[in-house]
Amino acid sequence: MIPFLDLQGVNAQYREELIQVATNVIDSGWYVQGSQVTAFESEFADYCGTKHCIGVANGLDALVLILRAYKELGKLRDGDEIIVPANTYIASILAITENNLKPILVEPNVDTFNLDPDLIEQAITKDTKVILAVHLYGQLADMAAINAIAEKYNLLVIEDSAQAHGAELNGQKSGNLGDASGFSFYPGKNLGALGDAGAVTTNDDELADVIRTLGNYGSHKKYENLYQGVNSRLDEIQAGFLRVKLRHLDNEIEQRRKVAVQYTSSIKNPLIKLPIKALDVKDLSNHVFHLFVIQTDRRDELQQFLSENGVQTLIHYPIPAHQQKAYFDLFDVDLISTEELSQKILSLPISPVMTNEQINSVIRVINDFK
Repeated sequence: MIPFLDLQGVNAQYREELIQVATNVIDSGWYVQGSQVTAFESEFADYCGTKHCIGVANGLDALVLILRAYKELGKLRDGDEIIVPANTYIASILAITENNLKPILVEPNVDTFNLDPDLIEQAITKDTKVILAVHLYGQLADMAAINAIAEKYNLLVIEDSAQAHGAELNGQKSGNLGDASGFSFYPGKNLGALGDAGAVTTNDDELADVIRTLGNYGSHKKYENLYQGVNSRLDEIQAGFLRVKLRHLDNEIEQRRKVAVQYTSSIKNPLIKLPIKALDVKDLSNHVFHLFVIQTDRRDELQQFLSENGVQTLIHYPIPAHQQKAYFDLFDVDLISTEELSQKILSLPISPVMTNEQINSVIRVINDFK
């Protein structure tokens, strides 16, 4: 079976470096808020081109803390509206409702899977305060258009960069394209830890201070608490692992792009809609291919056919947030594009350690589907 993501193979490339880091942390006797976290925060901020990186426990916490910090700073209050793509992973929406804010679901562009700028402006009301732009599947949302709308209406822009580490727009990376950004380093991400981990990036000094304090029990100084905070800190050993993998991230992104180019140039089945056209593959700097997501009207049949022929696939995501039981009482909307996409999308195997034989096998099986 060709795995959807050979995570063991990805991490095996750096096994000795990871073991050395783990040994160093164990031998140091310092396991929380130590030198590995400080170093990673500095290195990841440099990588993203931002002034600040604040390590947190996971990607959901990153988004929760950004919104919570804006509330503490008086820029948001209970009931304010946050525009968010309807087809995103539920974490983007959980962060909003956790802060007693109101998610306003906006349909995606069906070709890019990202927020449709033409629909954002229609959703803005007097209560709108934030656009939460999710760079879904590794492709940047249309940040030029989104930032122009935000400037027009005096809105904050928060990036959900959980799937887009290293994606660029005119030389600026995700994490540095809005007012603040939340990152996940879940093991399966392009930059993945060996456990849960996350971070916030921003150029706002005051926001960074509040987020760091909130994530440390609301304490800026030991035994003194400014806020009713939480415990959400990047683990020392995970920070060390991330430092190792950050050094190899750009190379892994290039390997993912090579897989994507092979897929787009060789998958010829007319039943399949590719995420990008082969003739358009000139500048992929805005896409890091965390996922390679195709569309087909016969998704379930294709997935079964691929499985029977040794290819593992996944669906990101089969049930939209507004149809989840958790949100039955909040949303009463028909989101046609989002609902149709949830029935058509299928994520193909993609990773920096896929072999040409595996890539060609996936292509062959897909082209054989009738």
